This record gives sequence, structure tokens and C-alpha cells, in this order.
Amino acid sequence: MPTIGVLALQGAFGLHTTMLGSLGVDTVEVRRPHDLAQVDALVIPGGESSTISMLLERSGLFEPIAARLDGGMAALGTCAGAILLGAEILDGRDDQRCFSALDISVRRNAYGRQVDSFECRLDVAGIDHPMQASFIRAPIIERVGPDVEVAAEVDGQAVVCMHGPITVATFHPELNDDPSLHAAWLANFI
Repeated sequence: MPTIGVLALQGAFGLHTTMLGSLGVDTVEVRRPHDLAQVDALVIPGGESSTISMLLERSGLFEPIAARLDGGMAALGTCAGAILLGAEILDGRDDQRCFSALDISVRRNAYGRQVDSFECRLDVAGIDHPMQASFIRAPIIERVGPDVEVAAEVDGQAVVCMHGPITVATFHPELNDDPSLHAAWLANFI
């Protein structure tokens, strides 16, 4: 079983660690480059994408993560993590960087303000039951590249996309007691 890193700079990283632990997976909270060296794959949680981008630079993690992703490391990005794993950030800060690990364009906070957050039941390809999905100031995937699979949609908008070892979700699966998305992602590379 691989060791999964959970980026622990900001956001609900502890809930991802707990969810992965419920699946019997060993985890490492990644805060510095030496933490990244211990893991086989990485979860990038939600939070504030421009803040996470800035913290990735300050911690010295941006370039090592980019190199690992370019080398084929598996990654799961949720909410802000989806923004950071994408190829293009729409409405981002001028100095905000992304990893270009998945050929998608993502608009930050596209569903609106905190009061516009919502939950819904969501059918995700490869998961045998509807998932509860929590969208909190969630991004929208506005463009999907030709090699990217759309695994779930809400009102015609892609909310789960994947290609190879990379999976992104614009919602927060860690906020519910259902580890199905994490398990489906792990099954792609174990």
C-alpha cells in the first residue's frame, strides 16, 4: 500500500488524513520538501487557492511537487486543490501559479459567496452509489481538455474530472463520512 501525502499548509487537510486512515492508508502531512520525499501520491485539499499557492512558494514545495507531478505522481485535488492541479486559473491573482497536471480551466469561487454554498447528491462514474457533495465557495471547471474524463456533473458543469493518476473534484468529499471518491482515486494507481 502506498504512503499518501496530504498537503498540510491550509484547509481541511486533517479530514483528508482521517478519511484515508479509514481506508487503511498510511499518510504523511506534507509541509516541507523532505515530507514530500516520503510519499507516493498527494492529496491537495480545499482552502483558499491563492493563499495555498503563496504558501507552496514560501515553503519551497511548489517546484518539488511540480517535478513529482511531471514524473507521474498521482494526486487528488479537492476544491482549491482542483484549481491548483488545473492548467489554467480563471480570475486568479496575477502571481498565482498552478501545476498544469490536468488539462482543465477552473474559475475560482464561481458558484458565488459563502451564502451560495450548497450540498447535493452526486452520481460519480465508478462509484456505485450517489455521494453527498458539499460545494463551499466552489470553483467551476469551465474547460475540459480532450483527454480528460468528466466523471460527474452538476447542471451541465464538470465537477469531477480525471486523467491517469490525477483526479479533481470541485467539492469537499472529506466533509462527509463517505470515502468513496478517495477509494476510487486510490484504485487508479494501487
